[in-house]
Amino acid sequence: MKSFKIGDLTIKLPIIQGGMGVGISLSGLASAVANEGGVGVISCAGMGLLYPKFSKDYLTNSIMGLKEEIRKARAKTRGVIGVNVMVALSNFSDMVKTSIAEKADIIFSGAGLPLDLPSYLQRESTTKLVPIVSSARAAKIICEKWKANYDYLPDAIVVEGPKAGGHLGYKNNQIDDANYSLEHIVPEVVAEARHFEKLYGRRIPVIAAGGLYTGEDIYRIMELGADGVQLGSKFVTTEECDASQAFKDTYINSREEDIEIIASPVGMPGRAIAGEFIRRVREGLTRPKKCPFHCIKTCDYTKSPYCIIMALYNAAKGNLSRGYAFAGANAFLSKKITSVRETIASLQTEFRAAELRRKRGPLSV
Repeated sequence: MKSFKIGDLTIKLPIIQGGMGVGISLSGLASAVANEGGVGVISCAGMGLLYPKFSKDYLTNSIMGLKEEIRKARAKTRGVIGVNVMVALSNFSDMVKTSIAEKADIIFSGAGLPLDLPSYLQRESTTKLVPIVSSARAAKIICEKWKANYDYLPDAIVVEGPKAGGHLGYKNNQIDDANYSLEHIVPEVVAEARHFEKLYGRRIPVIAAGGLYTGEDIYRIMELGADGVQLGSKFVTTEECDASQAFKDTYINSREEDIEIIASPVGMPGRAIAGEFIRRVREGLTRPKKCPFHCIKTCDYTKSPYCIIMALYNAAKGNLSRGYAFAGANAFLSKKITSVRETIASLQTEFRAAELRRKRGPLSV
């Protein structure tokens, strides 16, 4: 696995840990991945729910909580720390400003097109900006808009395929369509990135994400032109993951048929592990009575079958009867709890084995 650069940051290990909310990837997991040479990512989704101690105001608590998580991570590592900020968050602006003020190394932003993200940078800002897209068209739009409006190009681009966990940037009929597979869209996004590199003389690395789980997966997708990969589910079943043991056990005990596509209150399809709560939602047995958070721009609690932030928070804390676990398509491959170091060592071994098989070529008979 070769190192690569995001702006002036050297990423020694080309593995980005995906941002997972609510409360799944915080300073504990992020710092552990950063210590191994990858990029550790804190998810700011639902941060105000995780930090009720500061005030009675969700938005204030979100700002203070993110500050604390970034500072905790910095105390544990000298590696690269990023923050995942979804465009769909109602406090998107606050979370971006806080990340930049706290000197997070990178902001990863998806769940919508972050067309105004560069506008938050100040002259002295050091934070790198990395949009998350689901198509070459979205990558092109962002590059054109950022360059025209801010004279800025993405420091890297994450392209996320339909096998990812959580909210998906695809329609239901696209999720199993080979034309939208990660293997199909990575070369397209790479070609778009190379086009803008030639135009403006600035390197834009491409990071592939969505359903990648093994070292062989990493080797295969990097052979298609990706400079690095983003893994989420792989890191859930680590000792350092910030989720409860019950949440991790949901992954370990899952079967392939348990992982399904659900309808999220935010208006997007999502991939999650089936359970009691999802069954009750389908039977119409849940209904939010109020919305104290207003966390997602597109969510109307009067029309929603449940409060997604509470469902994800409950699951992270281990109360799976009142929530569910988002998971990638290959999360069922999780068999045991390991450390981040062991997980990465295993990925490297699998990567080298795949590389060796490729070099040897097909065996003659």
